[in-house]
Amino acid sequence: MKRDFTQRFGFLVNDVAKLYGELFDRLARERIGLSRAQCRLLGALAMHGDERPMSQIELAHRLGLSAMGVAGLCDRMAVAGWIRRESSASDRRVNEVHLEPSAEQALDAALTIGDGLHAQALAGLTPLERSQLLALLGKARASLVSLAANQQVSA
Repeated sequence: MKRDFTQRFGFLVNDVAKLYGELFDRLARERIGLSRAQCRLLGALAMHGDERPMSQIELAHRLGLSAMGVAGLCDRMAVAGWIRRESSASDRRVNEVHLEPSAEQALDAALTIGDGLHAQALAGLTPLERSQLLALLGKARASLVSLAANQQVSA
């Protein structure tokens, strides 16, 4: 029996994210020489700000990646000059990750790619529909964040 999942929230959100991610990855590799994962790492560091350094473990958690996966990603990005890692002053076992100044241009380029892809993906919507879509997705995200914080998912 064939089933249609195209009107189910989870399917749609995951499918849109997969398609968007694949397109963004291809464009970012072509235009700035960075993968989507590398752009996400730079973005996570930029969103965190400079108030205190972010550890590699915290970065892995924010990105939803394994500690080993982030370590390899950080190795490549440090060699390329996008980030630097330093041992924590309070715990030498902890690596703190910092953005290098060269990462700012890469982040701007990644945001430009994202803006262009966003415009193309939503080109069939009116400005009001675009605004509504983003607002509704924001509400759905807030509900899921709340559920996750309270661990009250019921099936």
